[in-house]
Amino acid sequence: MKRTVLPLLVALCIAGLGGNVEAVKRPNFVIIFTDDQGYQDLGCYGSPEIATPNLDRMAAEGMRFTSFYAQTICGPSRTALMTASYPLRVAQDKNRCETHPVVHSEEITIAEVLKPFGYNSAAFGKWDLATHSQSKWIPELLPRGQGFDYFFGTPTSNDRVVHLLRNEEVVERNANMATLTRRYTDEAIQFIEENKDNPFFVYVAHTMPHTLLAASQDFKGKSKAGLYGDVIEEIDHNAGRIIDKLGELGLDDNTYVIFTSDNGPWILRKDHGGHALPLRSGKTTCWEGGLRVPCIVRAPGRVPAGVTSDLVTATIDLMPTIATLAGAEIPTDRVLDGLDVSKIWHGEQVKLDRPYFYYQHFYLRGVRKGDWKVMLKHEEGSKSVTAKWKSHVALEDAKPLTAHQLYNLKDDIGETTNVATKHPDKLAELLELAEWARVDIGDYDRIGENARFFDDGPNRLTKSSNNPKSVAKENGKTGEELKAEGK
Repeated sequence: MKRTVLPLLVALCIAGLGGNVEAVKRPNFVIIFTDDQGYQDLGCYGSPEIATPNLDRMAAEGMRFTSFYAQTICGPSRTALMTASYPLRVAQDKNRCETHPVVHSEEITIAEVLKPFGYNSAAFGKWDLATHSQSKWIPELLPRGQGFDYFFGTPTSNDRVVHLLRNEEVVERNANMATLTRRYTDEAIQFIEENKDNPFFVYVAHTMPHTLLAASQDFKGKSKAGLYGDVIEEIDHNAGRIIDKLGELGLDDNTYVIFTSDNGPWILRKDHGGHALPLRSGKTTCWEGGLRVPCIVRAPGRVPAGVTSDLVTATIDLMPTIATLAGAEIPTDRVLDGLDVSKIWHGEQVKLDRPYFYYQHFYLRGVRKGDWKVMLKHEEGSKSVTAKWKSHVALEDAKPLTAHQLYNLKDDIGETTNVATKHPDKLAELLELAEWARVDIGDYDRIGENARFFDDGPNRLTKSSNNPKSVAKENGKTGEELKAEGK
């Protein structure tokens, strides 16, 4: 399917430009994506101790988002960013029984959307979409198998070690983690220099501040917030290097730079974890601190300077927005969840009425629309998955909910006061949206009507658990049985 869509996009592009793809000067895009960085962990988001002058300058020169959402954990968050879809909708291997599934080869990424329009794309840093393993990744699912022209980074996170790859080849085992932030940036800058005359997409997915933490000697011990602060300040410095290079090369007015994080802070790491205040909780939960993250968009002359937006936007919006700005086409053969928010970026749109669905791995846990959010009542999930996420969060935030809880996030951003009994009509509205998501996207006990299924043929992902014939049993029924029942 991927192989048939992309040639069509090329044809559309050439036809629209009278046969000359170079006739339009397309903008460049740089995404800087951190790992486990909390909502509060930038100066411009209220950090009392961490100094981030470069990202603060980026916010002063661009737009800062205060209701921007990722997913609750690393792999699914990258899936959402790359595919413009909630992870449970995406065709993945083991996406109904694993917390870190892989992205199927027939999914279409941002890089693949841009490729037919003359873009050169590179990924640097943590990939995490070709299995959550430092030694058992699937080569064809690394970046160059998903539309990128170049890759320098690691297949997954740094819990124990980091093996660095250049494209598909391991070039360094047990890399010094203290050097990674600078090295990823060095490589990204080199790529930008080499592609300054062509449109490019650069994706810098930092390994930090996911633990194990490490900072270089230039930053270690320099912040007021311990090693975690050192790490963030080093990321800030290197973000500034990229912005400065764009200015030096005369690319500032034609480049969108997006800075955000993959999920909230790993708060049980204490001094080695981040901060989400004034939000509640952190990574792996569906409380606001779990997936509301900082986001800054900068493009001088295109994005208005010094503006703050509280509209509900998300990583799933990046693909359709970038496609619009590039004059590209998004896939029309599948359901995507992301919206084109380019008019918001440009200051032309100040209202957005859309629901956002909170998934804790493959469990639907909440819905937000406007200022209102419901956290859905639920029992314990499967023991294996629950054990994984409970080890990440405070016990009071990991407990099952015996009743639906309703919050007005404008008045109660910390989710302290349940007002469900006071606003039954609003609760009913959100519960109706939740039921729509269960039917269309899916939930732990059902496959969504618009979840994706690909005919793998000889593809090595034939046993993909998103195929109803091979979904692991839930509540004693196979995925095939659940689908036959319309669940």
